[in-house]
Amino acid sequence: MKTLRCLIMGLFVLFAVKSGAQQLPQFTQYMFNTISVNPAYAGSREGLSLTALHRNQWAGLEGNPTTSTFSFHTPMNNERVGLGLSYITDKLGFESTNYVYGDFSYSIPVSFSARLSFGLKAGFTNYRLQNPDLNDPFFNANFNSWKPNFGAGLYLSTDRWYAGISSPRILNTDLNEGEFQALERNSYYAIGGLVLDLSLDIKFRPSVITKFTNGAPATYDITSSFLFYEKFWVGASYRFNDASNFGAFMDYQISRDIRIGYAYDLPTATIRPYSGGTHEVILIFEPKLIRKNNLYKSPRYF
Repeated sequence: MKTLRCLIMGLFVLFAVKSGAQQLPQFTQYMFNTISVNPAYAGSREGLSLTALHRNQWAGLEGNPTTSTFSFHTPMNNERVGLGLSYITDKLGFESTNYVYGDFSYSIPVSFSARLSFGLKAGFTNYRLQNPDLNDPFFNANFNSWKPNFGAGLYLSTDRWYAGISSPRILNTDLNEGEFQALERNSYYAIGGLVLDLSLDIKFRPSVITKFTNGAPATYDITSSFLFYEKFWVGASYRFNDASNFGAFMDYQISRDIRIGYAYDLPTATIRPYSGGTHEVILIFEPKLIRKNNLYKSPRYF
């Protein structure tokens, strides 16, 4: 079984390197990590927001994909301006890709309750291919390069719904310029969601994210979740593409400032018999500020 798992992962790594479709990682709890795909989201939480997330995909396979991300963003003294910084490290076998990007947003009111934000993202992508076995016939060379890139986005929101479009990486960049092709291809995202009151203590939040990448299949994530007593989220999602999967998650507000969450994905594609599923944990820290009248700001659902 170990040999079979190694063979499967070797094929996945070989395909990833040869195909040249270097894509941004995807998350089950994308609705709580919007800054990773849309820079116009920076500052939208009306206060400092820090998010840490770790994803262990296809657990049980040697060299399986793992992703860790850390981001923070905040509005400035001029509340129309938001700034953020994000770091993502994505590993698959001998491959690793690191993203370090800054975010800038500018918001304008378009109605009494809605505002439109324009965002820019800029930074560097680091691509590494390092194999400790120099006698490996497939991976006998190492790469380590940094390349700049930039992105842009729009985000329209109220306290009850949101919609956005973005392209976090606009340039098609050859990340190694060597024997193996590893192109960072531009991707386009569309996101949307809303909150509906089912009762005084229960809210329903459907959301969707779609991703289109040049040279790769489109993906569509549909999520439904419920919020109980402004503290406990529970939901389920389904991803439509050539590697579709079903996911479920729970998030809990353990204190005024801290929220934790866990998600589990079960793949429905051919890899399912060889995988223990995908595990994802998230930690969100948002220190709540007190207004002059000693009342907290209203809850933010997006």
